[in-house]
Amino acid sequence: MQKLTFTETKDYETLAAMARDSWHSAYDLLLGAAQVDYMLNKFQSAAALKVQTERQGYTYYFLSLGEERVGYCGLQDQKQDLFLSKVYLGEEYRSRGLGQEALAFAVAEGKRRGKKRVYLTVNKHNARAIRAYEKFGFIREGEECAAIGEGYYMDDYIYGYRL
Repeated sequence: MQKLTFTETKDYETLAAMARDSWHSAYDLLLGAAQVDYMLNKFQSAAALKVQTERQGYTYYFLSLGEERVGYCGLQDQKQDLFLSKVYLGEEYRSRGLGQEALAFAVAEGKRRGKKRVYLTVNKHNARAIRAYEKFGFIREGEECAAIGEGYYMDDYIYGYRL
């Protein structure tokens, strides 16, 4: 079986296009298309991704199988932690073990960067993602509900992996 490769990128237009595809297929039934569009414009537009990289300590990576880009992930350096902000695979690549490879990459990056923990947030109703995180060894540490504007909220669990 072919392994994922991870390539750092600042190709914000391609990342934004990948986000549109993966977010709608993953979240429309959970959140509704209107909220997904709002969140994409606010957090995953090319302009937002550029700001995150240049001013907020994010690094983005393409996930590839051979020459084919199959997803992306975003990591944010924080003082003692590495925040796994985003990890998305195209719909046809889900449930093939690739997400576990992406989590292993994030953990390896956390260790390489000298962090004490990798953590992430996940929508409380995203059962598939929660199962994947728990299977890998992430532990639920809490929850948060944050207003993001336009009457929308991110109602998430916080999961951590101690390094």
